[in-house]
Amino acid sequence: MILSDELKKKFGFDTFKGNQEAIINNVLAGKDTFVLMPTGGGKSLCYQLPAQLLDGVAIVVSPLIALMKNQVDALRTFSEFASIAHFLNSSLKKDQIEAVKRDVLEGKTKLLYVAPESLTKEDNVEFLRKIKISFYAVDEAHCISEWGHDFRPEYRRIRQIINRIGVAPIIALTATATPKVQQDIQKTLDMTNATVFKSSFNRENLYYEVRPKTQNIEKDIIKYIKSQGRKSGIVYCLSRKRVEELAESLCLNGISALPYHAGLDAAVRSQNQDFFLMEKCDVIVATIAFGMGIDKPDVRYVIHNDIPKSLEGYYQETGRAGRDGGEGNCILFYSRKDLQKLEKFMQGKPNSEQEIGKQLLVEAASYAESSICRRKMLLHYFGEEYPHDNCCNCDNCLHPKNMTDAKDLLCAVLELVSALGGKFRAEIFVDILTGKENVEADAYHFEDLELFGSVTDEEEIKLLQPVIRQAIISGFITKKIENYGVLKITKQGKDFLKKPQPFMVALDEDFSDDDDSEASVKGGGSSALDAELFSILKDLRKKYSKKLNLPPFAIFQDPSLEAMCTTYPITLDELQNVPGVGVGKAKNFGQEFIDVIARYVEENDIIRPEDLRIKTVANKSKLKLEIIQAIDRKVALDDLAISKGIEFPELLDEIDAIVFSGTKINIDYFLNEVMDEEMIEEAFDYFKNHAETDDIDAAIDHLGENEYTREEVRLLRIKFLSEVGN
Repeated sequence: MILSDELKKKFGFDTFKGNQEAIINNVLAGKDTFVLMPTGGGKSLCYQLPAQLLDGVAIVVSPLIALMKNQVDALRTFSEFASIAHFLNSSLKKDQIEAVKRDVLEGKTKLLYVAPESLTKEDNVEFLRKIKISFYAVDEAHCISEWGHDFRPEYRRIRQIINRIGVAPIIALTATATPKVQQDIQKTLDMTNATVFKSSFNRENLYYEVRPKTQNIEKDIIKYIKSQGRKSGIVYCLSRKRVEELAESLCLNGISALPYHAGLDAAVRSQNQDFFLMEKCDVIVATIAFGMGIDKPDVRYVIHNDIPKSLEGYYQETGRAGRDGGEGNCILFYSRKDLQKLEKFMQGKPNSEQEIGKQLLVEAASYAESSICRRKMLLHYFGEEYPHDNCCNCDNCLHPKNMTDAKDLLCAVLELVSALGGKFRAEIFVDILTGKENVEADAYHFEDLELFGSVTDEEEIKLLQPVIRQAIISGFITKKIENYGVLKITKQGKDFLKKPQPFMVALDEDFSDDDDSEASVKGGGSSALDAELFSILKDLRKKYSKKLNLPPFAIFQDPSLEAMCTTYPITLDELQNVPGVGVGKAKNFGQEFIDVIARYVEENDIIRPEDLRIKTVANKSKLKLEIIQAIDRKVALDDLAISKGIEFPELLDEIDAIVFSGTKINIDYFLNEVMDEEMIEEAFDYFKNHAETDDIDAAIDHLGENEYTREEVRLLRIKFLSEVGN
């Protein structure tokens, strides 16, 4: 048998790709096989071809119904017999299951796809014991590992079920596995002696870029997608709710998009996937449930609305772009606030799982914030060294940041890691160098160390994390996630200490924890903030302030003025699209502002960006409407927060947004229950007659932090702005 002839006969290909032929020969020889191959490398063929050449049925363990359907459909297009491949999963009715089993028993089927949950069912185990099994293929094998990005408990039972059904060779396949994950997979499947085929993780055609995630994230995504014409793309979101919202918003703005997540009816998911594959829609907005093994070669961009939970997940998802070797753009929108949300989701899980999850998040954040070549960072994470410093196909390489020599900082870090290595995470070393006191400092007497508090310059403090990240990439320090991210110095690091060399790191890492005020400007469109117009509008606001005897911030906040100087609204409808401006604000103060802006635009021949006005989904304000209605019914605000499943400060965020946009509400019923009348009057007087800004910290300083809690001051600011500004 000539393997290349079988390839041509059964799949129509003239030649194998990469390691495919060697892998298939290994499977045909009856040996356990571990395949680590990037998305688009042709993993499926590595078990689909030998399954058709060997006696018996190959059992393919696959994690998703959509993935099984896609691969079975594809196999049937290559064969004259539809019975060549089947799947057994929860989507089938009883008569369909019986038909599948009949084909298998009659020897018509060569590949049987099963979900891990289906494999463990007793009746399926009994059925599979009746047939000759050529081998087991465990697809998306990273799901086995607790270190993998999509941990599935049932995957860890595969080996014991195989032992019950009947032992046969195993081929495990994945596109994403760190060395630790690989070891875990092989150990769990009891295939530690398997032949390992490891392809390079480098996908040269993929372009990687990280953009700051601003308040205008939806607008930024819509603008990017529109710039791509009718190309196919995927937008990944972490929550089902966000998937639904964004898909609806894209459609509202003329983009052919469909949602995909596990909460949708199975028939709807299947239809949406088919529409995407058949190019009846351009964009799929999805959770991570979408994409595993989806054989669409011409996905031209993958956008991440949120930072993924791990770099394994990110690599897997971006790998769906450019599978044909053509254009593939990978755009990640990143904000540190997303990290806080993800850490919050981990609460309630076992401590060890939380620690592992946090370390995986730290790795993902390091990738997002780094100034190093993105390709170099990704490959290093998967245990592969990229030999070049500039890949010429990522944002950091095409637009390098300003660099500075951090040799002395690196030496301080290396000395400390050398002395304390193997016990502490990167955050602890930063705390020691900056002299931060905490539980660890007290327990280990870090203050006695010579380097404790040795880094005091603000710019150097900002550089510490980038220095540590780059030191890891450069091989001076090792970090093991499975040991909760503890750092150890390497021989290379010790050599650097003996003979220091220049060590360049980026000066400007621009992902802020509090990006709200900047967000309006950064995300406002192609125009930069118009400083001249900003000055004019501030003068106009000041005039209103004197006329109405109100502080300026009660009319329009600075971020609202900044957005006006970026988008140039010239109608009341357009003004209502500005952050912090609702119907009330526009009606009360807006006309003179838009008149001034319209004159300014005309006098200066300003061309306004045509696509700045993004249509919004009407029901996005559902929560705000429910809050307003509850306040009208005088529902206690703490009870309201509980009923909505949010923390009290989050409720205040929503009420702030309601009031800042010009809606008048009355929370006196709640304030009178929880605060003294004198305190209410004193705070109201502060905001009316003394406050220069609406800053909460400034208010607490004036009123006394021992007298008022932060939440009380926020409530009183809401009362003031609602009564005098709206």
